[in-house]
Amino acid sequence: MRIGSVLENQKIEKRISITPDIIKKYTSLGFEIFLSENYGRHIGINDNEYSKLGVKISKDEKEILSSSDIIVQLGMISDDNSSIIKESQILIGVLNPYENKDKLESLAKKKINLFSLELLPRITRAQSMDILSSQANLAGYKAVIESFSNFEKAIPMMMTAAGTIPAAKVLVVGAGVAGLQAIATAKRMGAIVFATDVRMASKEQVESLGGKFLTVEGSENLETEGGYAKEASEDFKKKQEQLLSETLKKIDIVICTALIPGKKAPLIIKDNMINDMQSGSVIYDLAAVQGGNTAYTEADKIIEKKGVKIMGESNILNKLPISASSLYAKNVFNFVDNLFDKKNKKININLEDEIIEKTLIK
Repeated sequence: MRIGSVLENQKIEKRISITPDIIKKYTSLGFEIFLSENYGRHIGINDNEYSKLGVKISKDEKEILSSSDIIVQLGMISDDNSSIIKESQILIGVLNPYENKDKLESLAKKKINLFSLELLPRITRAQSMDILSSQANLAGYKAVIESFSNFEKAIPMMMTAAGTIPAAKVLVVGAGVAGLQAIATAKRMGAIVFATDVRMASKEQVESLGGKFLTVEGSENLETEGGYAKEASEDFKKKQEQLLSETLKKIDIVICTALIPGKKAPLIIKDNMINDMQSGSVIYDLAAVQGGNTAYTEADKIIEKKGVKIMGESNILNKLPISASSLYAKNVFNFVDNLFDKKNKKININLEDEIIEKTLIK
């Protein structure tokens, strides 16, 4: 059987789905790998690295897509390439069914098997395939690095003969995977860290990393069965707004990570809150691509309001493409491994397997 992958649109995505360190695992299952020319050159991986491992390289993307039993990508493939895929082929990636509903329905009608990895269930057996967690971990780390580089003061407390520089105060909004990594990174760099989240289960995790958890009095636990945050009530939102308004007056750096799958990002930091922040403060909004958690967020721009810098990128992982690709490639392999019937040496789309059933777009 053959697994193929072609280059993503380089203007929006620098990550790749198959890295050299995962090739032997695929070939041990009996797969042949088929990649487009210069597949990893932009992140320092030459074609000869792949060729030495037995990978077939081609200039013809359409040949790769039409002849592969399984196609693995990051995002949705282009409309031109979509027409190449045939019945019974398998497409695996982050297909974003909320935004690509019509395209995916059209492909499903052609009896193409579509697996969208962001739909993986939050179960123990799926952890090694969990692309949201592996990528969010890196995003949380990089958001801290980016915001600190735009903050014009030192981060840790420094005691000198000339006087003491106080430690920067950081607030992390949303203590999921990205938020927890942001807390850990900011603490390692010497900041004083606060965090808030609608899921009360986050309190213990935040405190274990040395952060102070800000709790809305009488708050309810707003967590879905799958472990994601859900929409808060109006009463909760008002209480949270009051708490944030007071907290933000003394905060230097804010990292926003609050997202609800398939929906516009919740607006958490409003214009009046930003107006009360200290001049020179920085907000990094990881939710920028879904509308942002602040009133002024614009993806791929730095907006300045009353001396406060508000940052956000449509794809922060393009700044860590080597690390992000390595983790994503391993996640994808583990998913393919779960699809593969080793006894009969074939793909088995077993809908009794929760991982397969939840990720398959019907």
